[in-house]
Order: sequence, then C-alpha cells, then structure tokens
Amino acid sequence: MKIFKEFKQFLLRGNVVDLAVGVVIGSAFGTIVSALVKDVLTPLVGAIAKVPDFSNMSFVLNGSKFMYGDFINALISFILVAFAVFFFVIKPMNLLIARSRKEKPADDTTKKCTECLSTIPLDAKRCSFCTQPQ
Repeated sequence: MKIFKEFKQFLLRGNVVDLAVGVVIGSAFGTIVSALVKDVLTPLVGAIAKVPDFSNMSFVLNGSKFMYGDFINALISFILVAFAVFFFVIKPMNLLIARSRKEKPADDTTKKCTECLSTIPLDAKRCSFCTQPQ
C-alpha cells in the first residue's frame, strides 16, 4: 500500500500536472496551427504557385525513384507553420510583454538631480546623494 501512496504523491506533484496540461494544450494548439496551414496558407501558396500539391514530382535514377515533391511539400509546410507561429503567437506575445513592461509614469513628488541623476524630492534644495544645489 505504501507504493500506491508514493505513486499518488508522484502524480499529484505540481510539475507532473503542469506537464500534462502543457501537453494537452500543446496538442490542441498544434491542431489549430495545422488547420491554419492546411486550410488557409497552403491553398494560398497553391493559388500563387498554380501547383497546390508537389507530391507527384519525382525522378528515376538507376531504378531508384526520388520523390522530391514530398520533400518540397514538407518544406513548404514547415515554413508555413513557422510563419503562422511567428506572426500569430510570437509577435502578439512580444507586444503583450512589451506593453506590460512599459515604464510607470514618473512620480509627481520627485525629480532627477541635474548632476548625478538620482531621484530626489521636488522640494529638496540639495541632492542627498551628491550634495549639489538644486
């Protein structure tokens, strides 16, 4: 019975639960990105390139068939997924982080010392750091 108790403790650790949630969310997000690439971006590339599917492209050399079209499809898919992740996840997250890190407005009760640039009270006649008159 002790082994079941230890197993229960292992399962209920925060990092195991966090990892499980991360895997589930990652899988769901992967499905969304794949659908975006397959249903929106790939047809757009196909409309521009006039070839929606490269998988039939191949050549034969000494009896061996080289399916370079599958490689082109995989490469285009990778580039489109990277594009989608960058522009629909990374850029918006960077904007949110930048907005949250904006400097807070300056305090109305303080000013910068003209000599050492320390923050001092507005009413100060001398800087408490460098003793210069204000």
